[in-house]
Amino acid sequence: MDPSGLTTDAAGCTHCTWRNAAPEYLHYHDHEWGVPVADDIQLYEKICLEGFQAGMAWITILRKRESFRQAFEGFDFRRVAQYGEADIERLMNDPGIVRNRAKVVSTINNARRACELVDEIGSLARWLWAFEPAEQERPAVVDMAYWTANPTSLASVRLSKALKKRGWTFVGPTTMYALMQAMGMVNDHLEGCVCRQRIEALRNHFKRP
Repeated sequence: MDPSGLTTDAAGCTHCTWRNAAPEYLHYHDHEWGVPVADDIQLYEKICLEGFQAGMAWITILRKRESFRQAFEGFDFRRVAQYGEADIERLMNDPGIVRNRAKVVSTINNARRACELVDEIGSLARWLWAFEPAEQERPAVVDMAYWTANPTSLASVRLSKALKKRGWTFVGPTTMYALMQAMGMVNDHLEGCVCRQRIEALRNHFKRP
């Protein structure tokens, strides 16, 4: 393994080392992580799953993602916003998801906040993408040492504060930086990873909402 956090596979392709930590990471790293997203339901799902991940390993959430989608009706936030106590109890008895009451309640709360934001702004995506960091805020070189030392960013702090002001929960700066990585707002595939240039090309051609 390269000290920068890279590893080379049998075909000679170099990837971020974390890709090899579990079979589920292969597709996630290569085809999803960092790809720009503008769909409101997908973005709400990512916010919720990053919130559930707080204090846990991401692989745990990734392995349960389909169960989460079934439990929360595809993360249709207008449906989830209507959930009441009976739904909370149903979810707390669902072995397919993380049964943390505070996080379940947060998911319902955030659905209601998402509805408010969409009704006001017209799009969750439009509001979120306004927090994309300026070019000068992004590191010139991305390696594992930078990542480890910087689990948040100025932009993720701004996003976290803005969401909390609107009543969202489980949206701390570290969680929001993970969201920004996952939704393609930043490209944190390491320098040398074969995905980095492809993701940057997708970002360059992505039409911001």
